[in-house]
This record gives sequence, structure tokens and C-alpha cells, in this order.
Amino acid sequence: MKVRSQQANKVNVITLGCSKNLVDSEVMMGQLRANQFEVTHEADTSDANIVIINTCGFIDNAKQESIDTILRYADEKEAGRLEKLYVTGCLSQRYKDDLEKEIPQVDAYFGTLELPQLMKKLEADYKHELVGERLLTTPAHYAYFKIAEGCNRPCSFCAIPLMRGKHQDRPIEDLVKEAKRLASMGTKELILIAQDLTYYGLQHYGERKLADLMRHLSDVNGIDWIRLQYAYPSQFPMDALDVMNERENICKYLDMPLQHVSDNMLKTMRRGISKRRTVELVDTIRQRVPDIALRTTLIAGHPGETQQDFEELYRFVEDTRFDRLGIFTYSHEDNTHSYTLEDNVPAEEKQHRADQIMELQQGISMELNEEKVGQTHKVLFDRKESGYFVGRTQFDSPEVDNEVLVPATKDTYVRLGDFAQVQITEASDFDLYGKLI
Repeated sequence: MKVRSQQANKVNVITLGCSKNLVDSEVMMGQLRANQFEVTHEADTSDANIVIINTCGFIDNAKQESIDTILRYADEKEAGRLEKLYVTGCLSQRYKDDLEKEIPQVDAYFGTLELPQLMKKLEADYKHELVGERLLTTPAHYAYFKIAEGCNRPCSFCAIPLMRGKHQDRPIEDLVKEAKRLASMGTKELILIAQDLTYYGLQHYGERKLADLMRHLSDVNGIDWIRLQYAYPSQFPMDALDVMNERENICKYLDMPLQHVSDNMLKTMRRGISKRRTVELVDTIRQRVPDIALRTTLIAGHPGETQQDFEELYRFVEDTRFDRLGIFTYSHEDNTHSYTLEDNVPAEEKQHRADQIMELQQGISMELNEEKVGQTHKVLFDRKESGYFVGRTQFDSPEVDNEVLVPATKDTYVRLGDFAQVQITEASDFDLYGKLI
């Protein structure tokens, strides 16, 4: 079928999955723009003649979303509304051969580390000199900041090493250069991400260097907040807590996915830590940084999880009172160690257990938020929505955590991307309300 006339070299990039994927898309878009492509990101309506889908292959729901998205744009191509369709990212890395057979309308599939090959397919140059140059898709005042690629951890349930390979550090000098460039563009908050932040330095420098990196990034003019996400609990580098206390622009925030707490499940999951050490670690972190906000994620229904294991996890959440918490139901991923085990917890029971944890956390979050009423916090404002200016404290990451809402009245004005002091006047289970002071 003849394709309608469209603008040459216009690309619409579709990103699925996590913030690490988003950074990959931003780097790709920077390369495309440097090659004189016109680039849009997830445009609802677009006259782009090329679509690139950056897929997620982490768990069943994410894989299905990726497949559905590929099929939708394959239909667009068959209908003549698209010239070229390319697929990259985790799903493509993991199932390239199957995808080529099942969805042949796609012009080419690429893995997670094949951006140079994708650029070559587009008859463009992969520019090695563009270290740290990205086309941000987030609001300019914050950016996800990937400090490493891949993972060396042996977690039984996780397919990330299959899709992302072994852990590879980015040199400190490259990261500082990128941070300075982002700061020059108006970025005020860096959200440090990797499959495991705490492993940083071992591959490139032979020792853990997260604390050193934090200090170097903290010295970059214009960076007001630095936030740590995805910190593995086993062998956590305690010197990172010292930097958190030393530097005002290091947020008192730590995202540490624990996944479970019963010794039975921690061993089955190959987490490299015991319940006793987990409890001691949480206690130590809170002692050393008393006002820290701790976020964690858990898994419900992993093979072998008994009712007793779940009740142990429930009591741990009840006793620990995490500031922020999320929970996934177990997904039986092929080629992982857990795939060799019987997926013996019914789907309905997995969901029931997850719902119980989130109901518990909802009450905890409500109580913790009510304690903040009357307090004053520094808030970074992200957007205006439904009659409110919406922002976050240092204790909250975008999209996954609490938000602070200030009524947008004729007497109240906030410039998005700026900080302001807000007095908390009201609390709900996962949000705070306040007024400017």
C-alpha cells in the first residue's frame, strides 16, 4: 500500500517500562536530534513517518503492554500511515527471534545495548562525543540519572540480567559532566537510578564508590536535590549515609527494595541477606539518618511462599512502618531460577496477599501524613492540575510517592520547577495539602 506523504526524518519514540528505559529513550532522542531528525516523544497525534518503540520485558503485564503497542503500530504501518517501525529495549533483547517470527511487520528489532546499530539502520551516525546529552522527557527541573547498566545479583525471580547484562559502571567524570550539562539546562533534582546503586564502583574502580559519586554530584552548582533509588540491601555501603547527613542537597530518602523478610523466602529468592540482618539494616539506617524516608517494594506469592511466610511479611510491614511502599504479585519468568520451581500460589491468592499489604500500608501512610499537619516543608512544584499546584517534598520521588497540593487561587501563584515553603494543613492517605508561607 502506498504510504501518504509525510515529513521526512520525523520520529515518534514510544517508551514503555521503568525510568531506566526512559533514560535510554532520552539518550536515543539526543542522538536522533544531533542527526537532524525531528523527534517527538509519545505524541498522541503525529505525522511522524518513523516510530521507535522502546519496550519493557520485566513481568507479564509489562510484556503484554509492549506486545499490544507493537501490534498497534504494526497495524498503522500496514494501513499506510507509517513508513518504518523499529522495536528496541528489554522485550526485544529477550525475545527477538520470537518477535521477528510473530510480528514481521516490524522493520528491525534491536537489543538494549544496540543503539549504534539502530542509528546505522536509520542511516545516521552514532556520535560518541555526545556523552550525557539527552532530550529530556520529564519536566526540565528533574531528571532520572542512570549511573550504571546491568546487574550482577543472582535474585531468583529477576530476568533483568538476561535483558541488561552484567553490571557496568559509568565513570564518575562522565556522570559529573552530564550533571553539569543538566544543571545548565535548568535541572534541579537528580534521581539516581540503576539496577543496583550500591554496586556502583566495583566494576570500574574495584571498590564501592557510591558515596564518592554522591559527593562529586553534590558539588555541581545548580543541583538542589539528589535522590537515591534502587539500593540493594545486601552489603549496603554505610558511608552513603554519612554523605546524606553531610550534604544538604542529598535528599533524606532511600528506595531499598527488600522483596521479602522471612528467611525461607529470602533464601529461595537468593537475596543474600537474612531477616535478622534486614531488620538490623533498617534500624541502623534510621538511627544514622533519623528523619530519613524509607521506601521499599515487596513481592507477594513467590513460589514456596506459605501463609506463615506471608504473615511474617505482614507483621514486618506493620512493625517497620515504611514511609513509602509498593508491592508486586509474583510473575513466573522463563529462564530465571524461580521458573524451575512450581508456581504454586494461585493468582487470586497472590493478589489477595498484595491487597492486604497495601491496605495495611494505606493506614500507616495516613497516620504518618497526619503527623505532618502543622509542619512546614520545602516543596518542589512539578505541575498544575485540577485547580492545584502539585509538588513534592524531599521525602518523595515523582510518580510513585506522596504529593503536596496547594490550591491555585487568584492569590496563590507558584512557578513550576521552583521551590517554596509550604505549611501542611491537611492529610490524606497518600497526599498532603498545604498553603504557601
